[in-house]
Amino acid sequence: MSRVVARSGVSRAALYRRWPSLTLLIAAALDVGREVPPDYPADADLHEILLAGLGLGADGVAPSAPGYSEERFRQRIRLVMADRALQRAYWESHVSRRRVPLQNALRLGIARGELRSDLDVEACFDAIAGVAYYQLVVRGDRVSDPAVVDRMRAAIEVIWRGMVSSS
Repeated sequence: MSRVVARSGVSRAALYRRWPSLTLLIAAALDVGREVPPDYPADADLHEILLAGLGLGADGVAPSAPGYSEERFRQRIRLVMADRALQRAYWESHVSRRRVPLQNALRLGIARGELRSDLDVEACFDAIAGVAYYQLVVRGDRVSDPAVVDRMRAAIEVIWRGMVSSS
């Protein structure tokens, strides 16, 4: 924290008022440039929302997030995997908030009868996000690769079929 104080030009007290610990400061730094997505319109197509949530638009292309390079993604993964407290802080202060719009859309789909009434929204979100993380982290692929885009779309289709109401 001393080095941050020295380089930032703000007081130690000011830093601690904003970030009570170095872990919380690092968690905030990991999230710079990322935003909580807006709520989806109530009449939005849930299938398209799932594809968009994975970065796969109607054109089938997975765009890279502006200002969030693969290098930065990999650094974030390294840091949070090396420090469980940082991982937890990052989850609680940033990641969990970005899930809310998609989770709310899924809950609305349940209420409208489009999705199964016994759907576990948290598990569905994890399955959807896991598709991309597996490609990037485990396989080491780029989401811009057409074969990877096809594989992610196919996985979302499998997840979608398991979510849709039979009625």
